[in-house]
Amino acid sequence: MSARRPRPAAFLDRDGTLNVDVDYAHRPDQITWLPGAVAALRRLNAAGWWVFVVTNQSGVARGMFDEATVRALHAWMAADLARQGARVDAFYYCPHHATQGVGRYRLACDCRKPAPGLLLRAMADFPVDAGRSFMLGDRPRDVQAGAAAGVTGVLYEGGNVDALVARLLAERGG
Repeated sequence: MSARRPRPAAFLDRDGTLNVDVDYAHRPDQITWLPGAVAALRRLNAAGWWVFVVTNQSGVARGMFDEATVRALHAWMAADLARQGARVDAFYYCPHHATQGVGRYRLACDCRKPAPGLLLRAMADFPVDAGRSFMLGDRPRDVQAGAAAGVTGVLYEGGNVDALVARLLAERGG
């Protein structure tokens, strides 16, 4: 499939959607994949979909860890997924918080979900068929970010991630 031909994308929240949500995860030992998460990524990869992780990381704004730590965790996650035959095409994160941030990270931005900035950045970086794409997350703000970016928002309420992704792909002809 041509890298420049638009294809649908799965925009996925990280904590609580792909991995167990432990407040402010920033180390590999804090990551436990949710049931079916890795299989869901493999399914999306096999279907030829873009796969993007879009995640709020206010722990940076709160001074709990820095952006290099977030990037290092995402690199570890990508490597762990690759060992299991799965791929994320790109990770996007928001380090800001409007009221709890310190220094330059205390900012009302356009990238903190429910704002659509992370999704829009991915769409600027990759040719995305927004009409077939979806945003999957465990919080209403994830669904709202999808809608604001022009993609279907889907609330993950637990269970096997792969089963949900299989249903979403079937609904979208993927």
